Amino acid sequence: MYPMYKCSPPVSNHNKAMLTINSFEKGKDGGGPSECDRQYHSDSIPIVALSTGWFNHKTRCHHNITINGNGRSVRAMVVDECDSAKGCDAAHDYQPPCDNNIVDASQAVWKALGVPRDSGKWGWMEITWSNANHNSDE
Repeated sequence: MYPMYKCSPPVSNHNKAMLTINSFEKGKDGGGPSECDRQYHSDSIPIVALSTGWFNHKTRCHHNITINGNGRSVRAMVVDECDSAKGCDAAHDYQPPCDNNIVDASQAVWKALGVPRDSGKWGWMEITWSNANHNSDE
């Protein structure tokens, strides 16, 4: 048995989270297609999945968030849910449910934050995130 969550900490301008790594490509460790558009996405673009509470019934789909970590920041688009209430099945690549404070990110996010693969931070790092301001140049 694993803990399951339907809520996440309240969203603010400075959300503490754990950054994890995920593949959004077909046949990789992310499981099925992204929840927002039922598509697979390249790991070379900055995209993320948010824990169930933060994903908030798809209301953050295709919105950008700003992730701060390792002394840098990067904008990433929300394309999927890191399911905190379900897991351990084929649709979730037999992985346990996510914690309620997860930003599950593509390799592009990790690279933009300048985290070396051999650093011990790669794949699991404390970060903060906030909703990105929507500008006409997005």
